[in-house]
Amino acid sequence: MKKSNVIWGLLLIALGVVFGLNALNIATINIFFTGWWTMFLIIPAIAGIVENKERKGNIILLIVGIILLLSARGILDISLIGHLIIPILLIIFGILLILKKDDNGYISSEKNSNDEEIMVTFSNQTITIDEEIGNQKASAVFGKLTLDLTNAKFKKDTKLKLEAVFGNVVLILPEGLDIKVKSTPIFGGVDNSYNKNGSKVIYIDADAVFGGVNIK
Repeated sequence: MKKSNVIWGLLLIALGVVFGLNALNIATINIFFTGWWTMFLIIPAIAGIVENKERKGNIILLIVGIILLLSARGILDISLIGHLIIPILLIIFGILLILKKDDNGYISSEKNSNDEEIMVTFSNQTITIDEEIGNQKASAVFGKLTLDLTNAKFKKDTKLKLEAVFGNVVLILPEGLDIKVKSTPIFGGVDNSYNKNGSKVIYIDADAVFGGVNIK
């Protein structure tokens, strides 16, 4: 049984009980409280987090929903958000780091080799890999990473995980590949200009948070 189904099921049961009590004049419960519309952000975000679907995006959606709810309830002055944007972002990224775990097939090392992770922070680097690579993870945080795989040899069904957080990741691929791209842009963008024309499939999972990922 999916955990998200349990959440939605309990919500529907609660609504049914409330409407029933109101209809029988046993109670008068107003479900349209001030800021009720924010539940359309908060509840789907919670369900997505529970099911581990697009966790980063759902965490941010949840925080945004809570902020809007507090604002609608008069607890938080929305005008303060502009001054709190940096602290809020730091908190968001801190939560993401705490909850971060490796996907199947990705190795969380700091070396540059097969099945490993490459990370660039506060710098501009170009890394070229000419050997066979397996599943690879590459991140740029407040920096730029150019990952040149023009002469790399790919294993079957290779997975590439790209993350750009206030930075930019440029991925250069050789000809003769068929790529499948899954992207999660959050105040960022993922640009795919690669001309796929091969039979070997490469799976790319790209996240761009206030940054950009370019595939070519």
